[in-house]
Amino acid sequence: MDYSSFLQMREEFSLLGVMIFLLIYDIFAGEKGLKYFQPVALVLLTAHTIINCVPRDAFSIAGGMFQYVPVQTYVKSILNVGTLIVLLQAHKFLNEDANRIKRGEFYFLTLSTLLGMYFMISSGNFLMFFIGLETASIPMATLVAFDKYNRKSAEAGAKYILSAVFASSISVFGMSLIYGSTGTLYFADLATLITGTPLQIMAFVFFVVGLFFKISLVPFHLWTADVYEGAQTNITSYLSVISKGSAVFVLFTLLVKVFGHLIGQWQPILYGMAIASITVANLFAIRQQNLKRFLAFSSISQAGYILLAIISGSALGMASLVYFVLVYMFSNLAAFGVISVIEERTGKVRMDEYNGLYQTNPRLSFVMMLALFSLAGIPPFAGFFSKFFVFSAAAAQGYYVLVFVALLNTIISLYYYLLVIKAMFLNKNDNPIEAVKSDVAVKISLVVCTLGILLVGLFSTIYTQISALSFGL
Repeated sequence: MDYSSFLQMREEFSLLGVMIFLLIYDIFAGEKGLKYFQPVALVLLTAHTIINCVPRDAFSIAGGMFQYVPVQTYVKSILNVGTLIVLLQAHKFLNEDANRIKRGEFYFLTLSTLLGMYFMISSGNFLMFFIGLETASIPMATLVAFDKYNRKSAEAGAKYILSAVFASSISVFGMSLIYGSTGTLYFADLATLITGTPLQIMAFVFFVVGLFFKISLVPFHLWTADVYEGAQTNITSYLSVISKGSAVFVLFTLLVKVFGHLIGQWQPILYGMAIASITVANLFAIRQQNLKRFLAFSSISQAGYILLAIISGSALGMASLVYFVLVYMFSNLAAFGVISVIEERTGKVRMDEYNGLYQTNPRLSFVMMLALFSLAGIPPFAGFFSKFFVFSAAAAQGYYVLVFVALLNTIISLYYYLLVIKAMFLNKNDNPIEAVKSDVAVKISLVVCTLGILLVGLFSTIYTQISALSFGL
């Protein structure tokens, strides 16, 4: 075996190099050197993103366990940019006295989850996929409980790890059934061996539960609101965007490449879950007063919209999915960034506490408004174009009723997004939240998110490039 072939895993080795350097730097830099830890980490991760943003020719190594196709570069780059934004928004949180000594741990855990997602995305074997899944999930549970002296954070961590373990165990059982019925775990071989026997259908159902859990699809969503509320806000935003983005890409890939012969079985399942996720999440979002729980149900609803791209099982669906994740990343991280800034300075996170926010914090209110308009799919913001493409992908396969139900739910979602905007701009408040001053890192992150919301939908070349590479999946 030629071990030099492993050097083709450029993104993985580059990220691993960043992680090892930061670990050594955190241990040996000393008190003075640690003052520059975050800038050094951000520069290294930015360099890693730029170096690895150009797609390469497809290849396969390790006997097919690791498979690369060009569209994966865009997916990994989106995850990198999202991680950078989250780390910028976490700058002040990590500079607090109680968290300063844990900055190295935060970065190492965050990048460990990102590395696990890389392996999930490029896996060509269920064993490699499971290694990536656990590499991403276990550090994530630690991050959720990162604020260990906060009771809600500890509770959220316990809920997340117990739910994740249960979901993973069911998925592993499904993998064992797949191996038992086919004698292999390689995706390329399984594509012809999975023919739709009752055992294989049961194995498929067990397996996808783990991914449905990570994506927070109804009825596997019950952990989401509690974990989002209890975790530190920057970690919540990472969980809602980066973790979900990798999972939906992997789900689409596996459904097409491995379970393609079961399309008659998995399309009805996704059809029902899309309607349930969008509808249930929208109805529950209307009732929320805590904005982190509010965005939790919003993310469940957005996951339902993503299923419209997945259910198509086509290259158009893949392009729509990747584009949707890109837009969703900017929109959701902008909303969470505003919530994070206000919560860290004032401790306020309820919707009624945002009454009159525009009077004292017009810029933050404006960013939040743009983010919510984009999440609602209002033109000309990027969220409108992302929803248009996923609707088009589903309609192209004849799912007109599903598209119609999704459109009706878009109206419901517009109502509850407008509730937040109404609170900020129209509701009277004699004692609004005081003027909040954000640091440079947060300002940069919010500017990037705002530009993404305003410009990504207007530059058609972005979608065109993603679409061109999606046909090579």
